[in-house]
Amino acid sequence: MIDVKKLQRDFDAVHQQAPLVHNITNFVVMNNTANALLAIGASPIMAHAVEEVEDMVQIASSLVINIGTLNADWVKSMMVAGKAALKKGIPVVLDPVGAGATAYRTQVCKQLIETVKPTIIRGNASEIMALVNSSTYTKGVDSSDSSDNALNSAKQLSKETKAIVVISGPTDYITNGKDTEMVINGSPLMTRVTGMGCTATAITAAFAAINNNYLEAATHAMAVMSIAGERAANKAQGNGTMQLYFLDELCNLTDNILATDLKR
Repeated sequence: MIDVKKLQRDFDAVHQQAPLVHNITNFVVMNNTANALLAIGASPIMAHAVEEVEDMVQIASSLVINIGTLNADWVKSMMVAGKAALKKGIPVVLDPVGAGATAYRTQVCKQLIETVKPTIIRGNASEIMALVNSSTYTKGVDSSDSSDNALNSAKQLSKETKAIVVISGPTDYITNGKDTEMVINGSPLMTRVTGMGCTATAITAAFAAINNNYLEAATHAMAVMSIAGERAANKAQGNGTMQLYFLDELCNLTDNILATDLKR
């Protein structure tokens, strides 16, 4: 059960502290995720060059590693940045975009998990299942499974990696392998806008930067994401306006809205 007062506390802390979130993310979503981080009061930086990522980590409060548009050079940058973040002790949030779609993606994810030891892993149901069972395949970057079906895989992955595992879906599940939280806000229209999952990952990194109870931080991030998405969908005429209204709703969220809109 989400404690509304703790949700509000973390929401306010993101605005007050404006954590710098270093994103090694994909070409498709850079603008979306940067604007979403700004909307919630965080500070985004998109830095991918292997020559600078280690230095960038030194001034960052958290690191996002998102494998959406994967190539060998970026994998090197992810490894260097991830190791630097691990050494510095800042949270790393891994988004295994399309894990299970190709052997290369799955292999890179497993290599990153082993080397970087992410604090939080956030993906859709199929991606999380693919990290546990190599015979699971994803439909490109979209999930072909429900979040309900992936919960056991998420718990297993959390126990194996010591990371908090987040499954996005109609119901979001957040688990440390033993305890599990749920977020039931949101809208099906969110799945029609590219980068919503990646945005959830970036927001999770912002919350992880201000709360080292990472199960709590990830849960609060997903609640903020889902409440904003639900409010945006109530105004949108389609996926174009959905994207616009989503950023507006993130920007205009208040403690009072969180308290009144959170579904329990």
